[in-house]
Amino acid sequence: HPRGLGGAAGGSPTRWARASAARGNVAEGAVRGMSALQLRAPQSLGEALSELAASVLAHGRPARVHAGLTGLGGDVEVLGALFAAPFGLAPDAVAVGSDIEIAYLDIFAPGEGYVVYAGTGSVGAFIDAAGALHRAGGRGVVLDDGGGGFWIAREALRHVWRAEDESPGSWRESPLAAALFAHIGGSDWSHSRDFIYGGDRGEMGRLALAVAQAASADPVAREILSAAGRELARLAIALARRHGPRPVALTGRAAQLHPLIAESMRAALAPGTVLDLRPSLGHHAAARLALQAATREA
Repeated sequence: HPRGLGGAAGGSPTRWARASAARGNVAEGAVRGMSALQLRAPQSLGEALSELAASVLAHGRPARVHAGLTGLGGDVEVLGALFAAPFGLAPDAVAVGSDIEIAYLDIFAPGEGYVVYAGTGSVGAFIDAAGALHRAGGRGVVLDDGGGGFWIAREALRHVWRAEDESPGSWRESPLAAALFAHIGGSDWSHSRDFIYGGDRGEMGRLALAVAQAASADPVAREILSAAGRELARLAIALARRHGPRPVALTGRAAQLHPLIAESMRAALAPGTVLDLRPSLGHHAAARLALQAATREA
């Protein structure tokens, strides 16, 4: 029976699923995060792909692969060849697309609604009835990605260190600062500096968990989470202005950090807009696409 492998690679773990014509999704797992931006550091990307292949090949070799990556530019053919090599496949057996595209297809049929994804970063997406992908946001954590985990963590650390500028030691009275510093490993600026500038963006995004943990005791944490919801609503509003009103699905791990995020987003959307909080299983959609291609080929 043909087998297809789907992968969804963002700022955090790369998730994969293997689909079989006989049994549906028969295996899935997660390995280290990767992105198309790692083409600038090919050794790092090669190591991540080797780890992915080792995890997958323990369950058998796929006939085709469909990979959804964040940071995708014009390097589709190069990435396809890199993905194919550790699986022993020809480059044309690998299809490479964006991570948001496969996340959309797991939730909506083309033309049906808008997906707002909040993980380490954030992006809004709409695939129209003709299959064209339209995006809002998703330009990276340095420039924007408002409402994502990295953005939430950055806003929280910015608040804490500005307060320290004005009143050194004030962090001891802040549940938010205490939660952040416990996660980082210390209250000295050197700890924050090393964490922010020495780690990867996924690690920074996971610091948003500390913001959510502090929300019950800290009004600043609650306001940051509410602001994240408004940032995510902006993406859906931008798509609706361009393509008309449609239902909205909010997905991604950062979207589930705290109920305030979805509540604030709902309040900021146009009256009557349907908003659902949905899990994101883009790797399943990618596996189905790979299986369809393998079945056609067979």
